[in-house]
Amino acid sequence: MTRPDVVAVCGSRREGSYTRRALRIALDAAAESGADTELLDLRTLDLPPFDPDADEGEAVVAFKRRVRAADAVILGSPVYHGSYSATLKDALDYCGKEEFADATVGLLATAGGGSYASTFDHLRTVVRSVHGWTVPTQVGIRGAHDKFDGDRVVEPGLEDRIRRLGREVAANADVEPAARRQRGVAAAADCDD
Repeated sequence: MTRPDVVAVCGSRREGSYTRRALRIALDAAAESGADTELLDLRTLDLPPFDPDADEGEAVVAFKRRVRAADAVILGSPVYHGSYSATLKDALDYCGKEEFADATVGLLATAGGGSYASTFDHLRTVVRSVHGWTVPTQVGIRGAHDKFDGDRVVEPGLEDRIRRLGREVAANADVEPAARRQRGVAAAADCDD
């Protein structure tokens, strides 16, 4: 297999996001495992709220193209009211089977309090409905505000768990390599237009 292509989608708009910090650690581990990586930060992409009747616009088309071309995706979200963020929901509503079928997907959630289980349940349901494959490893971070000092993880063992997620996603990015490569070739051709 060629170098796997792993993207992480950060569903947090907060400037000092713990989700973003953790995703960067996961992507570093994926890169150390031989993957090409990129963070798709929805805070800076600023996709419009999903409206099926509106033109998608360049930002949405580029986002979908990038997700479609990736071999694996790590979805990261803060926990809001027992689920994932509206920002990530809007981005995922733009995507479908064309972007996620046969893709390897990792999940990461950061909670201000202690509960993130339902967030993972909701995200797994979304991934399954668009025919993606979620790796068994997932990282939930309780009380995230106490787990970081700047970009450094201070909770014993937490950085190892985050890095394991990045390695596992990279190692399993070829679950359906032929199907993903075909879509990647089509996505690259779209970029040439």
